[in-house]
Amino acid sequence: MNILVPNLGSTSLKYQILEMPAERSTAKGRYERVSDYRAAIREIKSGDTAIDAVAFKAVIAGPDYRGTFVVDDTLMASMKQYLGVAPVHNMIYIDAITAFAETMPDTPLVAAFEPEFHRTMPGYAQVYGVPSDWRDSHGVRRYGYHGASHEFISGRVPEMLGVTKAGLRLISCHLGGSSSLCAIRDGVSIDTTFGFSPQSGLENATRHGELDAFAVLYMMERNGWSTDEVRGQLARLSGLAGLSGIAGGDVRDITAAAQAGSADAQLALDVFSYQVKKTIGAYTAAMGGLDAIAFTGGIGENSAELREACCRGLEFLGVSIDAARNTHGSGDRIVSGDGSRVTVLAVATNEELVVARRAYKALTGS
Repeated sequence: MNILVPNLGSTSLKYQILEMPAERSTAKGRYERVSDYRAAIREIKSGDTAIDAVAFKAVIAGPDYRGTFVVDDTLMASMKQYLGVAPVHNMIYIDAITAFAETMPDTPLVAAFEPEFHRTMPGYAQVYGVPSDWRDSHGVRRYGYHGASHEFISGRVPEMLGVTKAGLRLISCHLGGSSSLCAIRDGVSIDTTFGFSPQSGLENATRHGELDAFAVLYMMERNGWSTDEVRGQLARLSGLAGLSGIAGGDVRDITAAAQAGSADAQLALDVFSYQVKKTIGAYTAAMGGLDAIAFTGGIGENSAELREACCRGLEFLGVSIDAARNTHGSGDRIVSGDGSRVTVLAVATNEELVVARRAYKALTGS
């Protein structure tokens, strides 16, 4: 079975065609700094490969869809119901699913929702201190996202270290245009920085991250803003873009500006690395210790400077970065020093493979 997996991020589009269950990649591509996703979708090349199914790394459709499902009208309606929770991401996937349904009407479409990996979080890590009706009737809870990436890391790191998942205390740092951390113990998620929406947790490229809800209410009342106006500001003009003043919030641009002397750009980088470091400390406490930290995603894989900044000050936990390994290596590798009690790794994630695995199981039951 050949499964096409288009992975549409907040600023990028990757795709793979995977032959399942052999898990052999027969084609792949990547587009960066995407502004027109429909145009990018049309550029996907399958060559002579027949596509048997299309599987999407979907974001949110509420509490009934924290798994992998064949797309139908009810699922699409639920995605639209939660459009306000993830306006950029859900709209991208609603458009993509609609486009593929129109162009490939006889091909099964599968949605593998990102919160699936985080269903193992204990109850006390999933709930908010809000009225019970919010939780029970309206699905307000911590869902968590980047599930496919964190799931891949949960298997790849033990493989690299030559150990089993059992007993391993791992923090997965998916850092990119969209960023999150996940505490993984025994191979399963026990906590993650994303909550109800992809707006929460770390500062993302254009999304605000952690923010007091009353600050939003205060600004709405003070300025007479509508929910659409404030949603647009928080989703597109905030985060690293808001801190640095650099449109789009791309860390490559921010790093260049900081090196050129921009204090605002340097502040954005400092805020970002501080939040990562602080969360690593918190998750170490949550797991009762720490064995490994994995950096993945566009920033995590490629920015030696930010990996070092995120780990600086964690020496008390036994974290030690080797400058030469961190700066000059390539591919999946260990970047910590020989004496580091905590192993630090740079790992290329493979969300498409995880989505293809889930889709194959949903379509075949195996």
